[in-house]
Amino acid sequence: MFYNPLRTLPGFKKIRSSLDFLLGNSKIPTNWSRVIMQQETRKLVEGLQPSQLKVLEISGNYWEKTGFKEYKAIHYPEYDICETVLPKTFDLIIADQVFEHLLWPYRAGKNVYQMLNPGGYFLISTPFLVRIHNYPIDCSRWTEIGLKYFLAECGFPLETTQTGSWGNRACIKANWRDWVIYRPIFLHSLKNEPDFPYCVWALTQKI
Repeated sequence: MFYNPLRTLPGFKKIRSSLDFLLGNSKIPTNWSRVIMQQETRKLVEGLQPSQLKVLEISGNYWEKTGFKEYKAIHYPEYDICETVLPKTFDLIIADQVFEHLLWPYRAGKNVYQMLNPGGYFLISTPFLVRIHNYPIDCSRWTEIGLKYFLAECGFPLETTQTGSWGNRACIKANWRDWVIYRPIFLHSLKNEPDFPYCVWALTQKI
């Protein structure tokens, strides 16, 4: 194995960590478009006392290591949120970049509502100014206010639904062809331009 004498220098690990961050070489690279969204949605979840929550994540596993009391991930096509509900209920259901791909999002939202315990939460994120990406299909987009009223149609209260969004023109243009990994050394700006949202999210509660 190649021996690197720099590893013995004081502060090497800290310097290496900083360089990896600047170059986007972390073990789990983050898309430029998701940096702020992931920071903000994690704050929302941390405010819910995650260690006490029984959680379902739909078509993803990003939240698996959060430290929930119970965690279950279920994926399409084994499970179609538009078609049926599971026999179990949850304290938090997460759909992270999922609903834009659904033919029947209203049905899916109603099914989520049905699978939540009273007082349970639904965390949803979707893209907005993003190119069509068929995984396997791409159908819908919502602004913050559009997402809020969509959730209200599914049964969630308008008054307590929290929404957020982030994006800027540089990020939108950069992602026209490929999904761009966040690399601060390339001057990937995290400035928010509210009129150009790349992604939108909401946390709502079943009353």
